[in-house]
Amino acid sequence: MQKIIPLFISLFIFMLGFSQELERRASFLSKISWPDNVSPGAEIKEIVNGTPLEKSGFKAGDLIVSVNDRTVLTQEDWSAITYSLSAVADTKIRVKRNGILITKKVRLKALPREQNANIETLYETVVSDFGIRQRAIITIPKGKESQKNPAIILIQGLSCSSVEKYSERSNNWVQLIQDLAEKSNMVLYRIEKPGVGDSEGDCGTTDFLTELNGYESAVEALKSKPYVDASKIIVYGNSMGSALAPYLANKYDLAAVISDGTFFKSWYEHMLEIERRILGIEGKSQEEIYELMNTIYIPLYYEMLIKKRSFEDILKDNPTYTKYHRQGLNHMYGRPMNYYHQVQDFNFAKYWENIDVPVRIRWGTNDWIMTEHDNDMIISVLKSNKHENHLLYKYKNLDHWSTIHPDYESSFNFQPGSWEDKISSQIIDWAWELISSEQEDISN
Repeated sequence: MQKIIPLFISLFIFMLGFSQELERRASFLSKISWPDNVSPGAEIKEIVNGTPLEKSGFKAGDLIVSVNDRTVLTQEDWSAITYSLSAVADTKIRVKRNGILITKKVRLKALPREQNANIETLYETVVSDFGIRQRAIITIPKGKESQKNPAIILIQGLSCSSVEKYSERSNNWVQLIQDLAEKSNMVLYRIEKPGVGDSEGDCGTTDFLTELNGYESAVEALKSKPYVDASKIIVYGNSMGSALAPYLANKYDLAAVISDGTFFKSWYEHMLEIERRILGIEGKSQEEIYELMNTIYIPLYYEMLIKKRSFEDILKDNPTYTKYHRQGLNHMYGRPMNYYHQVQDFNFAKYWENIDVPVRIRWGTNDWIMTEHDNDMIISVLKSNKHENHLLYKYKNLDHWSTIHPDYESSFNFQPGSWEDKISSQIIDWAWELISSEQEDISN
């Protein structure tokens, strides 16, 4: 009887762990345009032969108006829909073709997991304190699974995009992720946001503090891994993640921080600076910019971020703002209003001021999202606090999305740009340099 009880407990724990595992999401496997936030629907641009969509009779030119009874009105709708597609249940798709509505149920195929050269790739589940199951993707250098390795945990920007390198994705951000996985010779740990990839939830409704807790849960999970040296974990943050990196390093005693495209000031100041730069890129005169900042953007963002209101309510009270408003009614860059209300109250500067581990910061000279001044301010604060190991590198012509452009305008207008191997190799070189400096500090 004594042997049966432990066996029963072990089986129970195994089944509990198994039930926690996330399902692999499915994909349309065809080219479909994003909604334009003006008129509803997502147009099928190209049907791939042999895919479930093609076999079910859908055609190029069909306008998808709803999926599983969720109407496609905005880009936030489409993002949530594409990340919620299931390979174990039928997907109900309604399209409009020549003025006629057509509805079919389709069993879509699971998206293949990413493949990487010379490394072991693991898909695991992390449960946040909010009870949200989130997808973790872990890569380990082959042959090093049974030893303690240094690790990089990647914290991405604020958009509802995946950190997974699957076959349908091809851009310079994905190239950077691939290089970190395949060329760093370190463990790379990535966590998908709620509602992104295989994770539960809806990114378009997830607030900042809920997302932050997912990163905290990921750090805790990483530190417990038998193949990770918990004293040699570097947090690499990109965009919003770059400003969260000091917070995570401070709270969880991580070895070092690498911040890529970061900021220091409050989100209110940040948004005003972005709007001013955009007005300049658009060719407005300084007289026009001054007038628009005073009469439109300063009051608009004051109402939104300081008074904690939605754009929808603000525009109802101030319809003259509508002509110049660049965002949705209840979303900005795909995230809800309460996300930014919490970001405004999060004191990023405090965590930069209190950092004591080594720091590497990169800012691209064609990054029109983040200011050079913010990066200089961080270095000034570190110096004034007698911080001993920090570096700011200003990468010529690099934009905010790991791409080389000749000027701001090219990046702003989403021109293709180019890639340089240094974009990823610099981060890898820094990671090993920081681990080495940490070892020297310990020995001294």
